[in-house]
Amino acid sequence: MSTPQMVMYDEEFQEINLVIERLLKEANAKVIFLVDKNGQLISGVGETERFDTTSLASLTAGNIAATGGLAKLIGEKEFSILFHEGEKDNLHISIVGGRVILVVLFDCRSSLGLVRLRVKKSSDELSAIFDKLVKKAEDKERRGVSDFPFAEITDDDIDNLFS
Repeated sequence: MSTPQMVMYDEEFQEINLVIERLLKEANAKVIFLVDKNGQLISGVGETERFDTTSLASLTAGNIAATGGLAKLIGEKEFSILFHEGEKDNLHISIVGGRVILVVLFDCRSSLGLVRLRVKKSSDELSAIFDKLVKKAEDKERRGVSDFPFAEITDDDIDNLFS
């Protein structure tokens, strides 16, 4: 069976936001972003207005891809956690369930140990939510139901429309 396209439903989106909002508080972080591996922002909480979220999401995905290349060069599958330390702010980046990227921005009000501990718990919760989304997509695919509004349109239909 082919890999089904994942569609984000409102119920799961709300669950995701609850998890990352709780992580924001428990880790004493400034901002948390959830990004897909293609560089699309899924969600963000905290001081998000300070950032160009589109650039941050795509650069984060690029960073994961680049370090994935480095990992393969040394015989690793991937580096699932990355940490960048700055003068004022730090970035903790982790891959969740092999599907999405969790970005936690924090400063001296928190610590790497606390962030890692809280991210571990939240990652398990997020993985369960994304597993549920994949199962929904597989179930719909098996039943021949599509959530994509233009799924039934063929190339011939498009050609006929524009000719």
